[in-house]
Amino acid sequence: MCGRYASSRSPEDLVEEFEVLDPRLERAVVPPSWNVAPTDEVYAVMERTPRTDEDPDREGDPVRQLRALRWGLVPSWAKDERIGSRMINARMETVAEKPAFRKAFATRRCILPADGYYEWYVLDGQEGKAKPKKQPFFIRPEDGSVLAMAGLYEIWRDPSKPEDAEDRFRWTCTVLTTEATDDLGRIHDRMPLLVDRDRRHAWLDPRTPGTELSGLLTPAQQTGLTAYPVSPAVGNVRNNGPELIDPLPAEETLL
Repeated sequence: MCGRYASSRSPEDLVEEFEVLDPRLERAVVPPSWNVAPTDEVYAVMERTPRTDEDPDREGDPVRQLRALRWGLVPSWAKDERIGSRMINARMETVAEKPAFRKAFATRRCILPADGYYEWYVLDGQEGKAKPKKQPFFIRPEDGSVLAMAGLYEIWRDPSKPEDAEDRFRWTCTVLTTEATDDLGRIHDRMPLLVDRDRRHAWLDPRTPGTELSGLLTPAQQTGLTAYPVSPAVGNVRNNGPELIDPLPAEETLL
């Protein structure tokens, strides 16, 4: 699974990288984070029909936007938004059938930009223990490029808010994952799915047929990633800074 990641690019950099035409920078002000955790605000790139928020029936070509969403998808039918903390990942193998994700998978797809993500490797001999010792790893593109994680988003209406309240809607998201089968699978058995540059529009376009979607995504293992041990400090959400992604000296690792 992907339970923590780093995202330090500025919105201006993301607008350029993802060719965003409708930046919505006023809605997408998220501070850099090297320890993004569930329920945090994160950047998401999506394509939506102009003025969809005000007029759902308006027709036209979708426009690429940059928005700030909460990580942890809250289905539109949910009675309580706290369910989102358990919906940070969606399995590609079942996403088209699961009630929590299938509508979003059909028309509300996004890209979640990241510098890289963290996984925890359970040390030899620790399997099955109540509190096994783990070594955190940071996994990122070898060339330092942006990781374009495939995601879904939902819009949930807070029933406790009045009809005219500006904050009555919650925009939330989840990361799509798949089975890890190569060396990265030794660290964790799941990994994010990524969207290659030439497939971004097809993935984001809500009009793309569902039968084509699975062929648009690439397992992280196939995109030239590097993984290295980092400080256990990343395990505490209160810790945040660029030092969290620094390689840990060999003599300090738990391996």
